[in-house]
Amino acid sequence: MHIVFGIIAALVLITPLVISAKLLVAVIVYNVMLPVWAKIRNHQEWLEIWLFVFPLSLLMLFPDWFLASQLEVLVFPNDGFPMIGAVPIYMVGLWAIPLFLIIFIGLLVQKKKSQNIAYLSVILASLAIFGGSEETLWMLPSWSAQNVAMISHIAIYIIIPEIILGLATFILFNTLRERKWWEKVLSSFMIMILYIGAASFFYFIIERVILGA
Repeated sequence: MHIVFGIIAALVLITPLVISAKLLVAVIVYNVMLPVWAKIRNHQEWLEIWLFVFPLSLLMLFPDWFLASQLEVLVFPNDGFPMIGAVPIYMVGLWAIPLFLIIFIGLLVQKKKSQNIAYLSVILASLAIFGGSEETLWMLPSWSAQNVAMISHIAIYIIIPEIILGLATFILFNTLRERKWWEKVLSSFMIMILYIGAASFFYFIIERVILGA
């Protein structure tokens, strides 16, 4: 499914639309294609993961908005496409893609190895997926860091918060799989708060305390 989505996304990206419109189309395709594919192929676990990460993806608007408009360390392309505050519309669904992959990888390793190794795999997957996104998506452009210390195009302060995000999402999905839907939505809110708090803390420690910026 992800190969098919990759082909569709590549075709969308070569269209003459502005980048925000291209990414919005790609995000809509993914978030419609995945649950439909899961239903058709009877991948119940896929559907469970998506139903958990999609509400969280919607809530991740707030950390992005905070980082862009308050700390001014995140910048999105201003190409005339509608935005929610300082954040392009496509971001509300974009987070579902990496979070789905991180949980899927963690569950796969957990079934074949152990829970502790699954945690390690989630940490490494979060580092690879989020770090890879930071390193490459500025070229579209989708977003980029500014006014912070970086390794290449990766903002140093956000590395640990993104690992915390991936690990917390995996742990709470595992913990709440059999619980009611409202408990899962509440946990999504808690994960979002954890992420925005971690981002603020590590920004302060690295940028203000250590580097004295």
